Order: sequence, then structure tokens, then C-alpha cells
Amino acid sequence: MPLITELKQVKELYAEASGNEWVLPAFNAEDLTSTEAILAATKDYGDSIGREDIPIIIGITVNYDHRSQAVLYSHARQWELGLKLFMSDLELLTSEGSPYSKIRVMVHLDHVQLDINKDFLNNWDMSRFSSIMYDASELSLKENIEKTASYVEKNNGIILIEGACDEINASADNFTTPDVAENYFRETGVDIIVANLGTEHRADAATLQYKDELARKITKRIGGRICLHGTSSVSKSNLTELFHDGIRKVNIWTALERDTVPVLFKDMLENAAKVIGPKKAEEWVASGLLGSKADQSSSLSLKYFTTNYRQNIIFNEMKKVVNSYLEMWYR
Repeated sequence: MPLITELKQVKELYAEASGNEWVLPAFNAEDLTSTEAILAATKDYGDSIGREDIPIIIGITVNYDHRSQAVLYSHARQWELGLKLFMSDLELLTSEGSPYSKIRVMVHLDHVQLDINKDFLNNWDMSRFSSIMYDASELSLKENIEKTASYVEKNNGIILIEGACDEINASADNFTTPDVAENYFRETGVDIIVANLGTEHRADAATLQYKDELARKITKRIGGRICLHGTSSVSKSNLTELFHDGIRKVNIWTALERDTVPVLFKDMLENAAKVIGPKKAEEWVASGLLGSKADQSSSLSLKYFTTNYRQNIIFNEMKKVVNSYLEMWYR
């Protein structure tokens, strides 16, 4: 199925998800392994519930100052090349004949910032994408509203627009108030707002608290129009009832990387001699770099020192991570 980018279809899909009480997950990717793992997990889960056309959102950042995924998508480290590769991968992976061709895939541009994305905003056709997070959260609230409202006015009818009404962080005294959320939504005209609900989109552990009561208060003012960023920083036990809090979309990336690399690391240690050879394994154990339980006797094996070996482990673990979220929100 072609990527769903036409605004009318995007809004219809959001309406369908709302009718089913689904929260739409947006998983970001910065390489082909991640991109395909998201699709593969979605297909597997869709098959398990008898929905081959299950929807999914796959996102990417472009020159975002905290993590530029378009830059990282190619080792040339050029955002434009990386973005083209990302789009090409998605188009091919969802084309006729692909195992993922039945999935309804939307493409999200995440954390597009005015100051550092001028070339991108001015030169790229936004109709190629399904949604954009226009991120002016580094500005004062007044300037944020002005810039976001201007962007909405220029792109009305072209792309679904998500706006950040506050800087997303873990500060206990800087949550988005219902008054701020309502005013931001009314003044900017965005389709979805990103509010500070206690999560942190750069967190490296599930330690923060999601403010569900605050989300419900905001929802009473603006309806179910909230996107939750920083989902990786929240325990899954606190995420099961997001739809009833007014959350309609969630952004996830950190968990894909954070929760998969330990599995790769463990496997490489357990097969150390196959990865680096018995001589090096013995040397590294003797030096204390490896523990005595690490494999020291096996022969070096082509299978274990290839990029494919490492990526295959990450791919399969990422599928598990994606599936664990889909199980919560597509019921």
C-alpha cells in the first residue's frame, strides 16, 4: 500500500483510530534495520489480531539539535541524503510485492525547528509527508505561538501539524497547564499538541512519572488531541490507559535502542571467541577486559563477525520492543 500522506486520508485514519480507541504509535528510525523492524513487528502483530492493514507511523528528525536521525541515516552524514534514503526505504518496503505492503504507513517529521531547518522547510514538499512536529518550544511562549500559527496558516490543508506548547523536560514545576494548552491550541490552530506531562524525550531509563490526571484536565479543554513525547521514559504499566487520558499519538525512539543493545552485548560476550577468535578472547580474559565465563575456546566464525549477525539480533529485539507497545494500544 502506498504511504498515506494525503491530509484527508491521514485525518480519516486518526478518526478511525479514535473510533477504535487506539493510540497511534510513532516510532522513529535512523537506519534501515530500525525502519524494517518497525514494519515487521507491525505486520506480525496485525496478523496476530487479524488486521493486515494495521496503521503505524514511522518518524525521523531532520537536523534536530539533540539527535539528527536524517544525518545519521547515511554515513555520509548529510541530512538531505539521509532523508531521501529513509523515504526511499519506506516507499520500497511498502510497495506491491513487499511483505509489508498491506500496512497503512504514515510518515512523521519530528522536531522540525525553524532556526536550523530553514532549508528543509523552504525546499521540501511537505505533501510527501503525513505529519510534522513544528517545534518552536525553544522560544518564549508568545513567540512560539506566533511562529507556529504562521506555519499552520501557510500549510493549512497540506499536512497534519503537531505543535509543542512547552519545552518537554522533567522539571517538576514546569508542566503544561490546562490554560496554556487551551490558549496554545486555540491561537495556533495546530491539529495536535505536545504538552509537558512529566516525561522526557531524552531519558535513558524508565524513571519518570507520566501525569495522567493533568492530561485528562487538558483533554477536557481541547478534546483528545495530545501527543505524548518521551514515552520511553515511562514504565509500561503507566501507559495502558492513554487513550482515555486524551492521548491520540505517542512518540517512541529511545526504547528501541536502549532495550536492544544489551541483548547484542550479551550474545557477543557469550560467543567471544567466535567473534574475535580464541587467541584474542584468551588475551582479553587475561587482561581482565572479559570475564572468565566468556567463550575462549571456539573457533572464529564468519557468522559471528559480520554486520548481518549484529543487525539481525538488533532487528529481532526491536521487533519485540515495538510489539510490546502495540499490544497495549491496539486492543
